[in-house]
Amino acid sequence: MSSSSSSSSLTCGRLATWTVIAVVLQFLGLLLFVLGFFPVKPALSGVSGPESYRDPMSSYGEDQEQINHFSQNQLRSLYTDMSKISPAFDRLILMVVDGLPAEFVLGRDDQPPTKAMMEAMPYTQSLLSHGKAIGYHAKAAPPTVTMPRLKAMVSGAIGGFLDVAFNFNSQAFRDDNLLGQLYRIGWKMVMLGDETWIKLFPRLFTRHDGVSSFYVKDTIEVDHNVSRHLGAELTATDWDLLILHYLGLDHVGHTGGRSSILMIPKLKEMDEVIQKIHTSLDLSQDSSNGRTLLMVVSDHGMTENGNHGGSSYEETDSLALFVGIGSKLPDYASATRKTASQVDVAPTLALLFGVPIPKNNIGVLMTEAFDSLADDQKLRALELNSWQLLRLLQAQLPALSCGSYPCDHYDGAQCSGVKVSIEQKFCCLFSKATTLHSSWTSQKYNTSRSNNNEDVRSTVAAYNEFLRASSEWLSRRATDKPPELLAPGIATMAVSCAMFLFILFCLCKEVYLKENQGLLDCSYKWHLDEVYTLVVVVIFVFSMGSSSMVEEEQYIWHFLTSTLYLIFLRKTFQSSSPGAVPSLGNVIKGLKSSNHCRIYSIIFVLICGRILRGWHQGGVNWVHLPDISKWLEQTDSPTIKSFQIVSLLFVIGSSSFTLYLLEPKRRIFLVIQVSLFLSGFLLFMHIMEFQDAIFGQSNYSSTLIAQCIYATIITTVIVTVLQAPWVRPVSVGDHQVNNESQLVNSVSKDVEIRSLLPAVRYSLHLIGLTYTVCWCLLQLLLQQPVNAMPVLLLFFQILGSMFHFSVCETHSKHWVEVAALYFLGMAGHFGLGNSNTLATIDVAGAFIGISSHSTLLSGVLMFIITLASPMLFLLSLVFYISTKDASYLLLSKDGDLGHLLQMMIGFPCLVPLALNSVMLTAFTVVLFAMRNHLFVWSVFSPKYLYVLATAVCVYVGVFIVAVTGIYTCLVFFLRERMLRSKAKTKLKS
Repeated sequence: MSSSSSSSSLTCGRLATWTVIAVVLQFLGLLLFVLGFFPVKPALSGVSGPESYRDPMSSYGEDQEQINHFSQNQLRSLYTDMSKISPAFDRLILMVVDGLPAEFVLGRDDQPPTKAMMEAMPYTQSLLSHGKAIGYHAKAAPPTVTMPRLKAMVSGAIGGFLDVAFNFNSQAFRDDNLLGQLYRIGWKMVMLGDETWIKLFPRLFTRHDGVSSFYVKDTIEVDHNVSRHLGAELTATDWDLLILHYLGLDHVGHTGGRSSILMIPKLKEMDEVIQKIHTSLDLSQDSSNGRTLLMVVSDHGMTENGNHGGSSYEETDSLALFVGIGSKLPDYASATRKTASQVDVAPTLALLFGVPIPKNNIGVLMTEAFDSLADDQKLRALELNSWQLLRLLQAQLPALSCGSYPCDHYDGAQCSGVKVSIEQKFCCLFSKATTLHSSWTSQKYNTSRSNNNEDVRSTVAAYNEFLRASSEWLSRRATDKPPELLAPGIATMAVSCAMFLFILFCLCKEVYLKENQGLLDCSYKWHLDEVYTLVVVVIFVFSMGSSSMVEEEQYIWHFLTSTLYLIFLRKTFQSSSPGAVPSLGNVIKGLKSSNHCRIYSIIFVLICGRILRGWHQGGVNWVHLPDISKWLEQTDSPTIKSFQIVSLLFVIGSSSFTLYLLEPKRRIFLVIQVSLFLSGFLLFMHIMEFQDAIFGQSNYSSTLIAQCIYATIITTVIVTVLQAPWVRPVSVGDHQVNNESQLVNSVSKDVEIRSLLPAVRYSLHLIGLTYTVCWCLLQLLLQQPVNAMPVLLLFFQILGSMFHFSVCETHSKHWVEVAALYFLGMAGHFGLGNSNTLATIDVAGAFIGISSHSTLLSGVLMFIITLASPMLFLLSLVFYISTKDASYLLLSKDGDLGHLLQMMIGFPCLVPLALNSVMLTAFTVVLFAMRNHLFVWSVFSPKYLYVLATAVCVYVGVFIVAVTGIYTCLVFFLRERMLRSKAKTKLKS
C-alpha cells in the first residue's frame, strides 16, 4: 500500500508540471536579479552646454531657447569666449590600434620595451625619444572589450558591466559624448575601420568605410581596407576629425597570441601608418588647415594568449599617445612613464578642442597635454574639469553643498580625517583648490616669478587632489541596485531551488521504495558516495564566497571529482570477494572479469582526469606556470597535428567498436558509420590542409569543408534520432511481434512495458552514442588545435563511466551517478583551458566555417566552444539511460508510458537541474553579498556570467535528453498500439 500511494503521489504528469514551474520561477528570479544588479548605468540627461563654463555653486539663469537657435559657428565662438582657453588644435586624427598593449610601445615597470618591440616601431620610438610625443599607460576598466572601451574614451564614463554582452550587437550611443559635442560646433567627421563606430554614432560621419570587428581570422584585408583610403584623406580638406580604427593586431592576438609570428610585422605596419600620417601633415606648425593632433590609442591590451575581457594588467594596459604634443623635458623616460585612466581621454580632448566636457565624464585632465598653455589657461582647464566633476558629485550626493562645510585650514587631517563625511571631504578639497586659484589670480602680478611658479604648482596639485579623489570615488561607486528587484529575484530563485530539491527527494523516495519492495527493513542507509556527493555541493557553495577560490575554481572541481571516483573505486574493491586481487591476467582468463573491468574503468577515468588537470594550468595566479599545452605550443606544427589526428582516429575507432557491439543488422548502422567516417575524413583534410592558415585571410576551401562537416554532423544526428526508434522490432516477452495472435493475447501492461524496455534502451544507446561522438567531432573542428587530446580524454571518461555504471552489481544510486557525470563535465570545462575570466573565451574558433560575420552564428559557435565539456556530459546522459535496466522499478499495477518515462528520464533531467539550481542560487546570494566588494566587477561578475551560461547549457541539455527519451518511448508505444490494432482487425475479419 505504501508503495502504491507513493507512486500515485508523483505521476509523470505531476513530475513534468512541477519541474516546468520550477524552471519558470528560476528564470523569472534570474530576470529580476539581473535587471536589478546589472542595470544600464544611470546617466545625467542632456548634454553639456554653456552652463559647464559657470561655477556650479553660483546661481544663474540660462536662456536655453536662445542657445538652441545659435548657429554652429556662433556656438563655437561662445564656447571659446566662455572657456577662456584658445583651442590648441584645429583638427584631430584619432588612430585606434585595437588590442595594442601599452607596454609594446612604452615598456613596463619603468623599463623600456623589448628590443624586438622597439625595432618593430622605430619611427614611433624616435618621436618619443626626441620629445615630439608623449605616451600614457591608460588603464582601461573591465570588461576590456571594444564597445564599452570606445564609449569610455569619448564620454569619459564607465558603462555598465553587461556592455560586454552588447559588444556583439552595438546600439546607438545616446549619452553626452565628445563626438556629439564636436558635431554641434560644425565638425565634419570621417571614419575608416571598425563598424562599431558607425553603430554607436549613426548619421554623424560625412563618409565612412566600416569593416566587421569580429571576423578574427582576417588579419590582412581588415587593415588594408583602412589604409587604402589614407592617402586621399590626408590630402582632403573637408574633415575635422578622422578616425582610423585598425583591427588586425587584435585579430593576430586572438589567433596566435602575443608571441604570434605575425605580431612583429603587424606592429611594423602600424608604425608605417604613424610615419605616413606624421610626415604628411605638419603637426608642429600652423598650416592652411590649422594645427592637427594625431592621437594613437588602444581600446584594451591582451593576455599572453591574445585574448581580453578580464581585469589583468595585460588586458587593462591600453595606450594613449599624443603625437604633436611635446614633453617639457624631452627625454625618453618622461615621455613614456606617465599613467592615466582611459576615461581621462575625453576631458583632455574636449578642452584641447574647445568644447564642453561630456556631462557624465569621470575622467581627469592629462595635465602634460596642457603644458604649452599659459598658467592661467592651464588652471582654467583644471577649474572647468573640477566644476564638471562637482556637478556629477552633486547628482550622486544630494546633500553635497560646499557652502555648508567651510574649511579654514587645509591640512591633510581635515580633508581626510576619519570623522569627516564624504561630502565634507569633497567640499574641503574643492574649496582648497578654488581658494588657492583665487589667491594666485589676485597676486600673480604682485609676486616674484619663483613664488608665482610655486603658487601655480600648489594650485595644480590641489586641483589634481580633488579631481583624483572625485574620479576614484565615482568609478568605485556601485551602480544603484534597487532592492525591490533584487530581493524578490533572490526569493523566487530560492523557491525554485527548494522545488527542485523537493521533487528530486520525492523521486528518490519512490524509487527507493520500489527497490526495497517486499523487504522488511526499509530504512534508508546512506553510503559514502552519497554523503560525499552532498559534501561536494556544500564545499562548492561555500568556496564561491572567496575571490581567490573563484579565480582558481579548477582546483576545486579536479580534486572533488577525482575523490568521488576514488570512492567509487573503493566501493568496487569492497564488492570483490575476499582475497580476489584484480589483474590483467585474470580479466583475460574471464575470472571475475566484470568486477575487474569496472575497477580498470575507474582507474582509466582517473588517469584521463589527471592528464586533463595538467593540460592547462588555468586560473589567474598560476597561469604562467608550465603545462602540457604550453609545451605543445612551443613545438612544431606537425607535433600538434599528430595529436589532432590521433584524437580523431581514436574517437572514430572507439565509436565504431561500440556500434559493432550493438550487433548492427539494419541500414541505419551503415548510414551512421559512413557519416562518421565522412566527417572524420573531412576533419582530417581540414587539419592537414588548413590548420596552418588560421592566421591568414579566410580561405574559401577551408570554410566550405567546415560547412560540409557541420552539415554531415547535423544530418547524422537528425537521421539517427528520427530513425533509431523504428529500427528495433517490437517484442513481447522473448519473442518478436511477428505473430499477431500472440500480441492480442498479451494483456498484461507489465509484460507490455517490460517487453519494450530492451528496444527502448537499444535505441537510446544508439542515439546517445551518436550525440556524444558527433559532439566530439564538432569540438575537434572548433577547439584550438592544442585541445584535441583533451576532447579525446573527455570522450574516454564518458566511455569508462558508462561501462562502470552499466553493471548492476553494487551499483550506486542513480542520482549519484548522474551527479558524477555532471562533476566530470565541470572539471572538463577547466581542463579545456577555460577559466572564470572573459579573457579565455575563444573568439577565433567562433568563425570557423563562416564566410561572413553573423552575430547569431558566431555567438552560437562561441557558446558551443566555451561550454563544450558540460554539454558533452549532458548529452551523454542519453547514453547513460540506455545502460540502466529500469525494469525492476516497474510495478504491474501502474506500468504505463508515463511511469516508464518517469523512471527513465527522471534522474538524468532532475539531477542536473537541481545541482544547477543550487549553485546558481548560491552564487546569486554571494554576488549580492559582494555587491560592494573591491572585486565585484573584476572577479564575481564575470563568474556570474559563466554561471548564467552554464544554466542555459543545462536547460538546453536537459531539454534534449527529455525530448529524446519522450520521442523514443512514444514511437515504441505507437508502434505497439498500431500492431495490436492491426492484429485485432485481422482477427475480426
